[in-house]
Amino acid sequence: MAKRPLKSYRFSLISSLLITALILLVTVGFSVVFTEIFLFSTTKILALLSCGFVIFISVFLVLNYRIEKFMYKEIKQLYQDLEPEFRGELNDILITDNMDSLLENVKELALRRSVELDSLKDQASFRREFLGNVAHELKTPLFTVQGYILTLLDGALKDASVNKKYLERANKGVERLTYIVKDLDLLTKLEKEDTQLEMEEFDILELIQSVFELLEMEASKSNIELEFDQKYEKAITVYADRERVQQVLTNLIMNSIKYGKKKGTTEVSVQPIFENKIIVRVRDNGEGIEEEHLPRLFERFYRVDKSGNRRRGGSGLGLAIVKHIIEAHKEQIFVESQPEIGSEFSFTLEKSELIEAL
Repeated sequence: MAKRPLKSYRFSLISSLLITALILLVTVGFSVVFTEIFLFSTTKILALLSCGFVIFISVFLVLNYRIEKFMYKEIKQLYQDLEPEFRGELNDILITDNMDSLLENVKELALRRSVELDSLKDQASFRREFLGNVAHELKTPLFTVQGYILTLLDGALKDASVNKKYLERANKGVERLTYIVKDLDLLTKLEKEDTQLEMEEFDILELIQSVFELLEMEASKSNIELEFDQKYEKAITVYADRERVQQVLTNLIMNSIKYGKKKGTTEVSVQPIFENKIIVRVRDNGEGIEEEHLPRLFERFYRVDKSGNRRRGGSGLGLAIVKHIIEAHKEQIFVESQPEIGSEFSFTLEKSELIEAL
């Protein structure tokens, strides 16, 4: 497709044609008035056309030069009025005689600025919400600890029937604070782009079994069975950070226990999806999650239960940590859930090149 003429040239061309036509009409008019000759000879006509052509070229060059000079002057002034941090970005955008490109570039720049502004607004909103959530999460255990300590200082410390109980409850509040601070510290480290992973080859099935054993006591409190979806005859080796993946599995399985129903099950499956990828699925038959909450599940401190109920414990950062660990591996995490049916969290890992053991 042919390019459209530059707008500055088009404007100069049309203006030059109009000015040339006007000059020729005036010239012909004067010729008619002073010579009273209405029919011109071929020589005179050619001379008139040549004169018109010379006038046209002259007017076009002068007019185009003046327009470009004016345009550059205005753009240069705009460029100088901009803040220094924008000049580098606009240096190759504004200084051009291609008006079509200039218009498109300015529109693109305006769109980018609009997107950046919307992003900044979203970030500001997120920061406000995050700070509010942090304050809320810290406030509850802090007030709990403070309340029991003040009660002890007011005389309960001398009462043997309550002092130990109050100290134990205050200690639980401190433990919760410790969990939150440790998880915040871990999340901060994971969010850094230079997060170092200790990659190694290991059997993912063996790791899952070790997490089952670690959480067996917790699951037994609600009579929840931790099981594989089938009996795996061969090892499945992956290439990842073993400790981080164990943390992912622990958080996901612990969540399934917390929100699972009594006498329910938590089932884990490992399936190949590509030649060099596997997917680990952690599914339960618990209370499930409403669809409206799914997009925000991995946000820090986001809770489906808006009542502020903390009876299930946790720092509120578990799923955010899971997401960052998986993304640090350049992998993906997914969630599917239906209320009263259950939830499934799944994530991908790179399959090891080692030959799977028999």
